[in-house]
Amino acid sequence: MSDEGSGSKDVGKVPTAQVQTKRSFSIIWVVPIVALIIGGWLVYKSMSEKGPIITITFKNADGLEAGKTKIKFKDVVVGKVTAIELLDDLSGVVLTAEMEKDAQKYMTENTHFWVVRARVAAGEISGLGTLFSGAYIGCYPSIEGEQRRNFSGLEKQPVMTEGMPGANFTLRSKTLGSLDLGSPVYYRGLKVGQVIDYDFDEATEVILLKVFINAPFHKKVLDGSRFWNASGIDFSMDATGIKMDTQSLVSVMLGGIAFDLPQNAQPLEKVQANESKTFLLYANQESSKEEVYDVKRYFLMFFDQTVRGLSPGAPVEIRGIKVGEVVKLNLQYDTVTQDFRIPVLVMLEPQRIHSLVTQEGTVISGEKVDEAIDEGILDRGLAKRDQLMVEKGFRAQLKTGNLLTGQLFIDMDYYPEAAPATITEENGYRVFPTISTPLERIMEKVDAILKKVDALPLDKISENINVAINDLKTVFKEFGAISGKVNRETLPRVNESLDKLTTTLEGIDATLGPDSALSYNSREVMDELSMAIRSLRSLLDYLEKNPQALILGKEGDVK
Repeated sequence: MSDEGSGSKDVGKVPTAQVQTKRSFSIIWVVPIVALIIGGWLVYKSMSEKGPIITITFKNADGLEAGKTKIKFKDVVVGKVTAIELLDDLSGVVLTAEMEKDAQKYMTENTHFWVVRARVAAGEISGLGTLFSGAYIGCYPSIEGEQRRNFSGLEKQPVMTEGMPGANFTLRSKTLGSLDLGSPVYYRGLKVGQVIDYDFDEATEVILLKVFINAPFHKKVLDGSRFWNASGIDFSMDATGIKMDTQSLVSVMLGGIAFDLPQNAQPLEKVQANESKTFLLYANQESSKEEVYDVKRYFLMFFDQTVRGLSPGAPVEIRGIKVGEVVKLNLQYDTVTQDFRIPVLVMLEPQRIHSLVTQEGTVISGEKVDEAIDEGILDRGLAKRDQLMVEKGFRAQLKTGNLLTGQLFIDMDYYPEAAPATITEENGYRVFPTISTPLERIMEKVDAILKKVDALPLDKISENINVAINDLKTVFKEFGAISGKVNRETLPRVNESLDKLTTTLEGIDATLGPDSALSYNSREVMDELSMAIRSLRSLLDYLEKNPQALILGKEGDVK
């Protein structure tokens, strides 16, 4: 028991533990702290080296893939597409791309993006590498302009000429034809430039092409230069048949524009290089040789027959010489006459008249004609002069220019038999009188003849003819009675006279016949006369060769 009691006393005397907190830094925290610092540094480095995020809008994403499609400039990767999404209105797609840090300063309003794919155009093949690597986005950076992050992608690769020596020129054309961005520009067969842009002018409804011509050939573009579409084949005819220009064959394969001075251009010292003038783009080289006229006059011409085959651009000629062309055709309904009218608007160019004879009898030509037009000399009393021409029978008429195609043109000439007419005015245009076509005029004459025939009293004429036939039968009966009397009384005397005439002719034949003495003597005389003529001819030939024989005699004669 003593042991138990002593044990309990010992338990109650157990000392209380004292806990003390150690305030020193533990080395184990070094690892996460270092990791946090490294992570923060990596994040900072990644953010500081990260390029700008931009968006590019295209009509479609053909050949593009998020995470794979790259953005390149001069075949150097400057960015990468990270996402592709549809626009809210489904009109296109928007690409999100991450650019390199160095490209940040180039993301301006003048920077362009486009999709590069395999393409054959303007006589050149480009983007063949994309057949294996896939399409990529081309970039043309620019430091000019305001910074931006949203871009509209181009459908075609632009032609960049910034910083290149040369000059830009603008061409006007009715149609684009086979021309495209990058189409070459030729000067006498040399490639000296290319098409860099084109647009449609709604005000004038023409296509404006901008071309860049490299130095020093841009100085060859002068005031009188002519540009034409070289994307065609020129045919010519000679004694061997049809020939094709080989240069034209190359042009139709490659496509492009050519320019040069016309053959009748002024000397180069009289013209200046022109970088601001807008030039007309002709359809082909042949049409570029035509002269350009500044003065134009417009007339209305009304035709009451079909104008099938007459179209805008059809020539207006005076005796085979073109003086203008058809501008527009309309169809009108006249409520007064209850009939249709066809007004044709034509444009005439007075400068195509290269010489004039004044009232004083002076002939002016060349530049003096242009000066007369500029000074208004030709415009003074113009209405009176036109009216005098009309009074003399000057009219417009439709004629067929091509029997196979039925193409028509307007011919202007004098027709003295034309009905009197005057020049009127309608809708601000002067109305020039016209006459019907030759065929219609013939039909009108035939119709007039038929009307006269219909007006003849055919019944009375038929009765008169019957009476005349009966009278003629009576005459024939009387003539038969007379001829019987002639046979009985007159024929014996006629036979006697014929016998005497036969005897006389036999005597003449004996005197003048081929076996008569007169005929023989005549032949002898003719033979001798022929020999004399031959001898005389020989003498004349000798004297012509040896005229000295008249004085010295014939060579070999004894003196």
